[in-house]
Formats: sequence, C-alpha cells, structure tokens
Amino acid sequence: MIRKKVRGVFQRLVDDYFWKMCRVVPAALLLSLITPLFSQYMTVEDLLSLAPTPADHVIAYGEHPLQFGQLRLPEREGLHPVIIIIHGGCWLSQYDLHHISPLATALTKEGFATWSLEYRRVGNEGGGWPNTFCDVARGADYLRELVKTYPLDLNRVITLGHSAGGHLALWLAARHKLPRTSPLYADNPLTVHGVISLAGVGDLSRPEYQKLCGGVVPKLMGGNPSTVAARYAHGSPVELLPLGVPQILVQGAGDTTVSPASAQAYHDAARKSGDEVQLVMIQQAGHFEVVVPTTDSYREVQKALCSLMGK
Repeated sequence: MIRKKVRGVFQRLVDDYFWKMCRVVPAALLLSLITPLFSQYMTVEDLLSLAPTPADHVIAYGEHPLQFGQLRLPEREGLHPVIIIIHGGCWLSQYDLHHISPLATALTKEGFATWSLEYRRVGNEGGGWPNTFCDVARGADYLRELVKTYPLDLNRVITLGHSAGGHLALWLAARHKLPRTSPLYADNPLTVHGVISLAGVGDLSRPEYQKLCGGVVPKLMGGNPSTVAARYAHGSPVELLPLGVPQILVQGAGDTTVSPASAQAYHDAARKSGDEVQLVMIQQAGHFEVVVPTTDSYREVQKALCSLMGK
C-alpha cells in the first residue's frame, strides 16, 4: 500500500513536470531514470516472497536429490487431467520449485492433478547440458509409474512452464522429434497434448537470450549457437517446429525479461510451420504476474487451460 502511494506521488510529479524537464534532459534519459520509481509490475522479490504451499506427495523420479516432483491431487473422484509444471528462474540453481507452488495449488483446486518438477540446473552438480533436459524428460515420463498408484488421466496431459520453465514445457512437447543420435533422445516419450508457455523462451539462439541472466544460456548449453549448433538444434523448441500439439503463449506486454517481440517471433514461426498456436498478450502485466494466481493475469491462464482441455 505504501509503495502504491509513493508511486502515485511520483506519477503526479511526472505528469506536472515531465515536459518542462524535457527542455533540459533528453526524454529517453529522463524516462530511464524515473520509470523504476513507479513501475507497476511485480519483481522477482515479490514472487519469491510468496509463501510456498505444501504438496500432497513428494516423489522421487530418479536417484539424484534434485530428481523429484510434487504431486497434488484434486478432491473430486475419477481420473484427473494432468498438468506437468516446470518452474523458471533462468535455469539457475538458486531458484527452485517453491515459488511456483501457489500456482500448482490453485490449478489443483480447479480439478487438475499437478506434477511440479524439480531438476538439476546451472550451478548444481551435473546441471546444464544435457542433464537439465534429461531430468525434465525423465520426470515427465515418470507419470507412467505414478498412474499405477494415482488416478491420473494420461490421455489429457499438458505441460505448463514459466520463463525458463516455459522453454522446457515447449521442449517436452517437441522431444518426440529428436533423432536417435541426440543425447536427449528417449524411446517412446510421454505424449503431451498441449502446452501453456508463460513468458517462455522459445528460441535459445536469439541474441538477447545469449545475454539473459548474466549469460546463462551459453552456460546451460555449454557454448553459443556457433560453437555447439547441434545442441541448440536439439534443445531449442523453435528448431523442432512443428511440435504437432496446440500451444498457448501467455505473455506480459510489459515484460522486460522475455520480450513480447520474442514471443511474437516464436508464435509466427510456429504458425508458419503449421502448428496450432495462440499468443495471449496481457497489457497490464510484466514477467511475473502470469505465474501468480492472485493477479488478473491468472484469468488468462485459466482460459488457456479450459481451451486445451476442451472445457
């Protein structure tokens, strides 16, 4: 509340004096100085301050301590459609799955079983290429084991991820396209029926992403697109188009981490390839609102789920 009041004061000051100040200070420089003072969008600190919510079950899908998932089940009876959730955080070890747990809980209350995956990331022993990809793939395929115990409908499985997790959500739907020679190849990968990418990275080769989060993409891939081209060909969703499943991209128009232009470019490439893809641009959202269930942006996530699940 205090922050909103402070922003309001600054906004009024800008309204009163902006054009007068522009006579002395170039407008572009002035905007760069004052915009952070009244930015309306959530920050990473806001996201990480959300209290994590407990899971019904925490289940290992592999032997490594980070190879586990959180399973949440709806209260209603019958088989539950499944959402595989992949958290973001620049593929970096300091960001784990806890910050996305409120979203997982909200989706479970709406009648979806959620399987939220943890995985090795850059900074973890064994993280990066190829294990980050292989962990997420192994976690997704582990649903075939979970269905032996829990009422899960594997004919209705979608992937949902935020930011770096959005990249991995798209990639999970694409990995059936991988050649047998790829280190990411797996026999008979779990079929994905749709993807929701929340501010996701669809093209790892874009120059802006080579600098993202302190240059994390080259660390993830073990090099840049010119030095390890085959890795990008196998790990970047845009290189594997068409995915063959419906995709909904939910993007904040004010996102300064994953740009709306990059989301548009992936959308256009996917559509050109013949895929069914939709880009939902939310005008009053930045990078983090799309993953928080108490925001207006969450309504677009709900709409996307209903669309993919055929409700």
